[in-house]
Amino acid sequence: MNPIVILAGVGLWSALYEEMKQNLARDLPAEKIFIAPITTLDWIGFPPSPERSTNRIMRRLHETIEQVESQFPNEPITLIAHSGGGTVALIYLLGKPFQGEAYSNKSIHKLLTLGTPFQSIERYAKLKMDFINAHLPNDFFENVEVISVASSFRKGSPNGTLQKRLAFEFYRNTFGEGNLDGDGIVPIDACYLPGAKHVVIENVEHLPAPFAKWYGEKSAVEQWQSFLLPTHSFHSANT
Repeated sequence: MNPIVILAGVGLWSALYEEMKQNLARDLPAEKIFIAPITTLDWIGFPPSPERSTNRIMRRLHETIEQVESQFPNEPITLIAHSGGGTVALIYLLGKPFQGEAYSNKSIHKLLTLGTPFQSIERYAKLKMDFINAHLPNDFFENVEVISVASSFRKGSPNGTLQKRLAFEFYRNTFGEGNLDGDGIVPIDACYLPGAKHVVIENVEHLPAPFAKWYGEKSAVEQWQSFLLPTHSFHSANT
């Protein structure tokens, strides 16, 4: 199995992803699973500068990639990115200057995103996606395999239960439409990225929380970990 690097979602920190690492390590060598050391302050900045968060996170990611490359030279790396970390990862892989910073990717051959909104009207997410749309080359997916995983967990409704009303607001704030299905925070439709493979898993929540069946929980990991293998069967893929 190739080395794996896990990248946290927006506003989240690396310790929350130990659960994901432990569940992956049930079937994969733990010494080949790394978590980029991200803090909430990396996302916010001090003084607050969320518009520069992508640059701070890319630096942390690059440091981790260099560490993995030194330990496992000449081995292709798989990058797992959660939520808004997925768009940061994609900008990193493009190798184009984003707010003055660019990185050269030689080792990452696969990007698997979990609940990443590639279609978003939210201010900072849109900043990233506008850059991606302007710089994504036609042959990008020939060099990096991208798998976008979304979840069918809760349909948003303005008149339903509290949970459905909250989902409606989250979906509307992300995608502009609330009557959709998704993981409670990000609707499935927002996870569509032209050129990527699209997978929808079942009954998985977006955020890590006590007792939550989120993307890093054992039964959730079991739904997507097969896509880490060199060959996969996309029975649940929406292309």
